[in-house]
Formats: sequence, C-alpha cells, structure tokens
Amino acid sequence: MLHRITIFDAIDRRRLMDIYRESNKENAMEFYHEMPRADAVRRVERDFLKFIRTKFFNRSGRTYWVLEQERVWVCALRLAVIEPGVLYLEALETHPDYRQRGFAVRLLKGVMEELKKDGPYKLCDCVHKNNEASLKTHEKCEFKIVSQDGFNYLLGTQNSRTYGLQYSWPPSD
Repeated sequence: MLHRITIFDAIDRRRLMDIYRESNKENAMEFYHEMPRADAVRRVERDFLKFIRTKFFNRSGRTYWVLEQERVWVCALRLAVIEPGVLYLEALETHPDYRQRGFAVRLLKGVMEELKKDGPYKLCDCVHKNNEASLKTHEKCEFKIVSQDGFNYLLGTQNSRTYGLQYSWPPSD
C-alpha cells in the first residue's frame, strides 16, 4: 500500500525510523561519536524527526511517501515541489530487512504514477556516485544522469560526489 503523507502528525514515527535505522546508526557514529551508541542513535532519531516536523513540513508542496507491505513500512522518500511541475526527491531508503526485493522501485514507480495525475512533471534527485544500489534503482525507473555534480534544490548546493538525476513525464526523448 502506498501512503502519501502531507502532515507530520500522520507519520508513524517508530515505523519511519525503522526504515532509516541503518542510516541513523551511521549518522550517530559520525555526529555523536563521543556518546554511547544507543544514546547517539536516539539523538539522531530525535533530530531527524525534528527536521521533518520543523523544516520539511514547514512549507507547502512537501510530501512523504511510504510503501507498506504486510503492515511494515518498508520504503520511504520525500518530495518537495521546487516550482510548478518540478519536484526534488530525497531520502529514498529501504528498511534494512527488506532490501534487494524491489521495494524501492515499487515505491518510486508508484509515486511517479500518482504524480502523472497532476500533469507533466520533472523529478530531480542526487545520488552518491558510489551508491550502486540506488543508481540501479533510479535506472530501472528511467531516471537519467543529467549532471556529473548533483544539485540539492533544498539547500541550493552542488556536490561533486553525487550525480544529478532526472526523470520527466511525459518522456522528452
């Protein structure tokens, strides 16, 4: 089941943090390495949820999309409208216990189908150049690499460690 979430209070915080569990552990060790691991992970989760509540959902045109399978949130992503018909995708992640089963492709394709209902659109994303799994997922969903340096539309920054990817509907071949 595909969930479209437009307000923070509609998020099941625990199930969302379960999706990002692995990333949160990595961030905990990077940003709070002086703290005991469990405390650091709780701090990262709290910071993450605060970001979603106070920074992500504080503007219109922001949506969290979640794919649920057998009552488990298995995959999620965030979308932000940059301008009419142009959206920025970020934080595509699959629950560690559900990887390599095609859930990220299902989520992306489901979101892309839903977006078609609003007319033509362009979906932009940045993916780390060494993230083969994410690059393959985007390729399966017909994203194209459009720049050697990714651009984070929310921060207004360019990153040479990422590719800029894009999908357009209808396709502009």
